[in-house]
Formats: sequence, C-alpha cells, structure tokens
Amino acid sequence: MGKIKTHSATAKRFSVTKSGKVKLNSSFRRHKLGKKTAKRKRQLRRNVYLSESFAPTVKALIQK
Repeated sequence: MGKIKTHSATAKRFSVTKSGKVKLNSSFRRHKLGKKTAKRKRQLRRNVYLSESFAPTVKALIQK
C-alpha cells in the first residue's frame, strides 16, 4: 500500500497547532484596505481557527 500524499493547496492555507486546532489566515486582508477602518484591520490580525466540524477533514488532507 502506497503512502498518502499531502494535499499541497490545503497545506499552504492551513496549519495544525500543538493543541490540535487548525489555524488559518484571516480573509479580507489582501487588498482594498484603504476603505476598511483601522479597527476592522486590527481585528483581522488576530489568529483564526477552523471550526471543530471542519477540522478533521483538513487534518486528513494535510497529514504527512
């Protein structure tokens, strides 16, 4: 039986923390930042974690 390959696109977008949570980058932080308020941009800098229901799916895709 062969090895399971990592899904590269998923591995670039998500990472698994030590506690097992799936971390991802905030959306809406790439362009058109001039019209967003400073408060909104500051809050988008926070860490974002995937919901518990989607976490097993992503973990299966990025396992090594």
